Amino acid sequence: MVCYRLVISGKVQGVFYRASTKKMADSLHLSGWVQNEADGTVHAEVEGAEEKVMEMIEWCKQGPVHAIVNEVVHDQINTQGYQGFVIR
Repeated sequence: MVCYRLVISGKVQGVFYRASTKKMADSLHLSGWVQNEADGTVHAEVEGAEEKVMEMIEWCKQGPVHAIVNEVVHDQINTQGYQGFVIR
């Protein structure tokens, strides 16, 4: 079990990035959350099996069809014990 904090920048708000992230996280059986930030970025914490979290991070580099992702910064953090994945 691992947990990563992600900061996604680019054209990632108003393009269904959060909803698509939740759908992907659910399909990978990951827990955590995703939210828009005032500076135009999207932040997330993703927790689960390491290989699934890495798959999620790779997906975040593309995002949904209308997103233009410039960068995904990710740092491993302590596991949080999340149950399910939510949009904040």
